[in-house]
Amino acid sequence: MPPRRRRNEAPRRRPRRHWPIVVLFVLGALAGVALWAYSPDLPAETLIARYANDRSKFIDVGGVRAHVREQGDPDSTPVVLIHGSMGSLHVWEGWARELSGMTRLISVDLPGHGLTGVWPRDEYTIESYADFVEVLVDTLNLDRFVLVGHSMGGAVAWTFAATRHDRVSQLILVDAAGYPRTTGDAPLPIRLARMPVVGNIGIYFKPESLVRRSLTEVYADPAMVTPERIRRYAELQRFPGNREATLQRARTQEPLDPTPLKRLDVPTLILWGGKDRWVPTADAFRFQNDIKGSELEIFEALGHNPMEENPKATAAAVAAFIKPIPGRLAPPPEPPVDQTVHPSVMPEKD
Repeated sequence: MPPRRRRNEAPRRRPRRHWPIVVLFVLGALAGVALWAYSPDLPAETLIARYANDRSKFIDVGGVRAHVREQGDPDSTPVVLIHGSMGSLHVWEGWARELSGMTRLISVDLPGHGLTGVWPRDEYTIESYADFVEVLVDTLNLDRFVLVGHSMGGAVAWTFAATRHDRVSQLILVDAAGYPRTTGDAPLPIRLARMPVVGNIGIYFKPESLVRRSLTEVYADPAMVTPERIRRYAELQRFPGNREATLQRARTQEPLDPTPLKRLDVPTLILWGGKDRWVPTADAFRFQNDIKGSELEIFEALGHNPMEENPKATAAAVAAFIKPIPGRLAPPPEPPVDQTVHPSVMPEKD
């Protein structure tokens, strides 16, 4: 016979299964966070109205509608300015104010950056950007010019100069990329983009917090990390196609081979921020050693974007370095002045 249950023993209740409710709650919370963090592309027209100005123009460069600004004296030395990764031509505005009186400054948003958008070629490597620069200067009818590159744009600049040395009269590298990293990690945005799942999903999240963190590393002066600058960087990343281009570039760019630097025969100025946390100052000396005859100037108090933090001092170094291109800047000869003194009233002939 089965044992009798004591009267004071209550029957055992089955445990309630709360886990389905917990799972649904967690999924709902994650969905809410995802909806809050998700940031779709912004309309191109909205961003163009906000970040273009009266000096902006949009020209066809190899099938892409490129955002270009020309400032300064159109008859003076042409200077082509190439920005860095996830940047835009806005980083050169300080130099435009300082140098426009003596040069013809030409800045451009690279494909996949700023207001230019995607490139039908669908390649965003250093080598393809060097090809883009060639099409750009051909479109603008530039034969020889000074070429300036910052960070990734520096790698584009010296790659162009190494392969098209007849086009570059002088080369200026600003905290340029070029050498494999031997210490430290790549910048956080690049590391995230290279992660297979995180990169594909993360590019569509709101970029403001990541931009703010990156800019605190870019500038030595915290005052440079303004709400306006954070907003501009974050919103230009949301220009249609830019985030996908960034993802592709981070995953397809092979390590650069610095060997061509030793064959460069172009007058070169190297500018560097002494407090650069993205590209070590040691690389500045490597550039100086590899590029024969190059000049180096380090600005000890500045970070990765020295041309923004102190445009006056850095532009002064550029102004002292730039030489007129022979045969281009000589002013037309003045007509000879007749030195003969004539009477105020010419006598009539008999």
